[in-house]
Amino acid sequence: MGVPAKHMFVTGGVVSSLGKGITAASLALLLKQRGYKVFLQKLDPYLNVDPGTMSPYQHGEVYVTDDGAETDLDLGHYERFAGVTCTRQSNYTTGRIYSTVIQRERKGGYLGGTVQVVPHITDEIKKAVLTCADSGADIIITEIGGTAGDIESSPFLEALRQLRVELGPENAVFVHLTLLPYLSASGELKTKPAQRSAGIMRSIGIIPDVLICRTEVSMEEEHFRKLSLFCSVPRAAVIEEKDVKNSIYEVPIELAKQGLDSLILRKFNLPENKLDLSQWNAMVARAINPDSGEVKIAVVGKYMALRDAYKSIFEALSHGAIDQGLELKIECIEAEDLQSRDPEEFLGSVDGILVPGGFGYRGLDGKIEAVRYAREKDVPFLGICLGMQCAVIETARNVAGLNEADSLEFHPETPHPVISLMDEQKSVVNMGGTMRLGAYPCVLEVDSKACAAYGVTDVSERHRHRFELNNEYREILEKAGLRLTGLSPDGTLVEVVERPENRWFTAVQFHPEFKSRPLRPHPLFNAFISASFQGKQK
Repeated sequence: MGVPAKHMFVTGGVVSSLGKGITAASLALLLKQRGYKVFLQKLDPYLNVDPGTMSPYQHGEVYVTDDGAETDLDLGHYERFAGVTCTRQSNYTTGRIYSTVIQRERKGGYLGGTVQVVPHITDEIKKAVLTCADSGADIIITEIGGTAGDIESSPFLEALRQLRVELGPENAVFVHLTLLPYLSASGELKTKPAQRSAGIMRSIGIIPDVLICRTEVSMEEEHFRKLSLFCSVPRAAVIEEKDVKNSIYEVPIELAKQGLDSLILRKFNLPENKLDLSQWNAMVARAINPDSGEVKIAVVGKYMALRDAYKSIFEALSHGAIDQGLELKIECIEAEDLQSRDPEEFLGSVDGILVPGGFGYRGLDGKIEAVRYAREKDVPFLGICLGMQCAVIETARNVAGLNEADSLEFHPETPHPVISLMDEQKSVVNMGGTMRLGAYPCVLEVDSKACAAYGVTDVSERHRHRFELNNEYREILEKAGLRLTGLSPDGTLVEVVERPENRWFTAVQFHPEFKSRPLRPHPLFNAFISASFQGKQK
């Protein structure tokens, strides 16, 4: 038998949205760069089985894994920072845990016993955590969603408390992230909320091994001493996590300066090994000091009120800009605004236009108007998922002369359904987890812009959709100048379309943003940023 995996549990207190995901991802990067294999997972306390049916305004983007799981957006941080590949084992919700237990009870799996939160729900949570050991990781980092004291989080914290007892303190470490608010009126940094937060953890039997303090201003030694004394955490294990000024990718560097990764390894009784952040440091330096110019990209979406709805899109754009030493300016444009006002007002000053995915009819015509503007003005264009379908509809309406062309998703009675329901989706009743999800192969035309970007003809990308380009309209669309340059290996599904007469006009049915990394920008985003900047120079 191999050496058992070490477990790190990341909890949060005082308020939500403190950055547990980025902190966990940063720790994963540091430990990986010290030679350890790391696996990450997120435990979410809401009752939805997964976020697949949740509104982006409620939850932000749904992050899709290679194996087809619809998951929390924090998994995007895990993959981008640490370069790991997450799976459906990387995200468990209360709903998923309870569903498993209830299904087992219905089958008589508990032999007539009374099913309770303790031990049955907590046992299922422990099983979900321990199953990650199958990944072969040396260290498993588990982030617990919500805030200490939340009713919803209680079963998760109780399960992890039990796990620590069962695994032993050298195999299970608790890292608690808390807030030190700064009162500008009095000029004081307050530690009381953090003390309360640690106290809540202590009341349920968990004393954090490490206390990480989010703060806007630098901590003084008195703050470290007070937190150490009243939170029962050694002084060396009280870590400052001050807001970074320029890029979230600075966070691992700042944590490494305080020796957090070394501290964790010592608690695990593991060799510290050498830390190599040379590539990461170089990337951050380029991000902070772009020296090649500026590029302005318009993102025309329908959930612009919440930037997290397009988190991976924004990050993938930034990766392409960082790689080329460019300062990125993103213009967030509500698609509905383009339906009632002159597009020139919004798009006239941008260097590139990106239309992302989405669901529902609202804002559709605005997205189509953005595509039309990009085509007619020859502005570099990247369409993703619904963005590709909008490109198809725009060509059908404004070039092929099919004025009422539409998608069956939005207009079931359209005489020209250029976007139709996939065959395997026609019998689907349930909404959650039933789309075409996960990684699928695609074959690119050798002389296409997409192939030039990738450098290969065979690629694999992640999908999340129900509708597709209607094959009955392929010939009409190609005669209208829309070239179908990427297909499924059997040729039945159109994955990529382009307009060769434009400088750079590419739209894809899949979601390339999910595979972009700061040290390895996605080829399509890199090519799109490059084309946008070159067009600006001309």
